[in-house]
Amino acid sequence: MTALRVAYACLIDLRTDEAYYWTWSKEHALCFLDHPPMIAWFIRFGTAIFGDTNLGVRFAGILAMLVTQLLLADIARRVTRDVRAVVLAILLPEAAVYYGLLMAKVAPDVALIPFAVAMFWALVRLVESNDARWWLAAGVFGGLALLSKFTAVMFVPAILAFMLVPDWRMRWLKSPYPWAAALIALALFSPVLIWNVQHDFASFRFQLVRATASHPIMARTIAEYIGMQLGLVGFVLLPVTLVDLIMTARRGYRTREPVAILLSTAVLVPFLYFLWKSFTLRVGDTWPMFMWPIGFAAVAINVVLLPAEGRPARVIRSTARWANTAVISGLVIVVLVFLYSVASPWNLIGHNDPIGSEANYGPVAARVQAELDKTGATWIATTDYRTYAMLRWYFRGRVPVIQINERGRFQGFADPGMDKIKGHTGLYVAREHDDRLALWNLTTAKREPLERVDRVWRGTVMGTYLLEKVTGWTPELNPPADSPFFRWRVLAEDIHVTSRAG
Repeated sequence: MTALRVAYACLIDLRTDEAYYWTWSKEHALCFLDHPPMIAWFIRFGTAIFGDTNLGVRFAGILAMLVTQLLLADIARRVTRDVRAVVLAILLPEAAVYYGLLMAKVAPDVALIPFAVAMFWALVRLVESNDARWWLAAGVFGGLALLSKFTAVMFVPAILAFMLVPDWRMRWLKSPYPWAAALIALALFSPVLIWNVQHDFASFRFQLVRATASHPIMARTIAEYIGMQLGLVGFVLLPVTLVDLIMTARRGYRTREPVAILLSTAVLVPFLYFLWKSFTLRVGDTWPMFMWPIGFAAVAINVVLLPAEGRPARVIRSTARWANTAVISGLVIVVLVFLYSVASPWNLIGHNDPIGSEANYGPVAARVQAELDKTGATWIATTDYRTYAMLRWYFRGRVPVIQINERGRFQGFADPGMDKIKGHTGLYVAREHDDRLALWNLTTAKREPLERVDRVWRGTVMGTYLLEKVTGWTPELNPPADSPFFRWRVLAEDIHVTSRAG
């Protein structure tokens, strides 16, 4: 399965978000608007070994999956001392499409997952050894998890329940070790805090917009949330995991057993939070992915511990049978998805295909290069971060690529080459309809249409791009914070008011 992930990493085109994170790896910023810096460091590690290749960008994610599996296996071993739980803890992630295959694609969750699992592993070691110093290791891994993605904070309720619900609560409330662990985590998270203080708390405000957004209740977003979890975790594995987590929570809170409390709360609280948010908000497909590996550990442990609880033989057999079914069916689905992704000549989903929707930018980049040669343009302008990221990936610094709007995304980025931009002709590359953005009315640019380019994948046009020659204008890389060119979300009335004032 690891070899399969390596092949997948090498053969599948970089997604737009992956290319975006790769651009971060070329910068030396303490944090970024969208996320903390760990994913950039992961990519920099891989490209230092394999260069700016698909495998180089994705290599750390492949290692992260292996580390996650080893930690899950050791958690299961230390709790049960049973080889069946160890094997199940290793195989369950392989049976989920996201972990068994898509973890080869880099995202902040890929960085978060091994550090989060390591934090829980340290707390299991604490229970096993009764050595309070394991709190300090948990603090280190917790800080690294926060440096990976802000959603790591959603594990706090589980840690508090682990600390306060069992009978040892007074021991830990009086002990300096949990508080020292919190300080360690905060110290490791300090680069993000420093960057945000320097940049008007930009990344915190960016994420809070999502967390506090209010919309009408929509059945569609609820269905999307459940459907995406079923698809990425498994149509059998997801319900199996939820049922086992409920059993684990019941055992943990009834007997005040720390590990059961820790593992079940770590998954059920975020799952229910995202379910609640899905009533009014589209939950991103990968947002909940950081929590399920902990759930897989709970499944492996529960299957082995059920007989000791005196459960009916029918329940014990059914639990083990469904866990085995989840593994076998999940592995088959992972292999089928791999074959469809890398070997199939068909597009079975049309424009909504998740692979094709972000594939085959190479021919578009080749047409862009041809127009650069023809027009003598020395830089490229875009107005969405996906096109920006893909063109930076294909041109590898040979030509400056500038997203002229949403400049708040690029705070702390190095000069892309203003000597090639100022006073020179540019080439605007835009998705269809983006060429009509009202922001252009605020500039002195003269635009000359050149050609349309279709991005085709397996015979289906997945996107159309317009190429235009740009003269008479130099984009501002560091506009003021109140400028429509700075903000990452610009309202149409903002542009209208600014244009009228101008």
